[in-house]
Amino acid sequence: MPLIDKFNREINYIRLSVTDRCDFRCVYCMAEDMTFVPRAQLLSLEELTTVARCFTELGVTKIRVTGGEPLIRKDIGLLFEQLGQLPGLKELNLSSNGSRLDQYAKTLADAGVNRINVSLDSLKPERFRALTRTGDLTQVLAGIQAAKAEGFKRIKLNVVIMKNRNADEVLDLVNYALENELDISFIEEMPLGSITEHDRKEEFCSSAELRAIILEQHALQPLEDESAGPSRYWNIAGHDSRIGFISPHSENFCSSCNRVRLTAEGLLLLCLGNEHSVDLKAILRKHPGNDQMLKDAIVASMDIKPERHYFNHDDEPQIVRFMNATGG
Repeated sequence: MPLIDKFNREINYIRLSVTDRCDFRCVYCMAEDMTFVPRAQLLSLEELTTVARCFTELGVTKIRVTGGEPLIRKDIGLLFEQLGQLPGLKELNLSSNGSRLDQYAKTLADAGVNRINVSLDSLKPERFRALTRTGDLTQVLAGIQAAKAEGFKRIKLNVVIMKNRNADEVLDLVNYALENELDISFIEEMPLGSITEHDRKEEFCSSAELRAIILEQHALQPLEDESAGPSRYWNIAGHDSRIGFISPHSENFCSSCNRVRLTAEGLLLLCLGNEHSVDLKAILRKHPGNDQMLKDAIVASMDIKPERHYFNHDDEPQIVRFMNATGG
């Protein structure tokens, strides 16, 4: 039986965080001086595989590996290899900052990874460094090209636009995606965790504002084949690239939610913008080898999956965990 929540949404997608650590410190994602979860508290690769297997046996067909930055996790290639062999899995995807993609592109392709999302908020080296606090743009662009060379089906850029920090690069980023045959999604900044680098209200850019900027140079055509995900996609005549907009504030997408998230320390989050959760690590470690007990907990968790989040960029964040702890 598929996983169905009490709002009759089928859950067929899990985002699997393998670490809360990252080699970047993006200004909208985390504090500059972070305290990370002790490694002993993280799920082992074997435990991550067990959870993933249980989800696929319950009808989940899509897994996205997230972080933090997944590619800094030791022996991450082994995890991808194990996940790629799960019966019933149709899509194995990755979200990454791209910093180590040039090293891992072939490993990921060999393991059966289908799609890769890469965060890219600027094409200006100095600005990229300022937004990520530690990132090297050249390294990320090399990673994107390495992934292209391995022939992944779709590579997508994820861009968080802030009005006074990088909104002037919207067209440059779209054109880079078109020239390199990449997809691109623009994401409204989410109010997760307390930040001091900027005022989220002042920096907020709605998806409608971004589309207006793009329309200055390109005619956008809405795509009909919408996925169950949060992106609403458009394209530009003569190009295969999809232009997406993820709008948690201005165009709520919760009615079609088909996903849950597992944090690196084993907490099953039922909603990005709420604290409803189940501690799967406690079950894994108290009852090792008991897949049925784990599955029962997953099925029962559907009853507490909330209908929607209530993000409001005018308010202080209600969710204190940063995005790196949420799992992508």
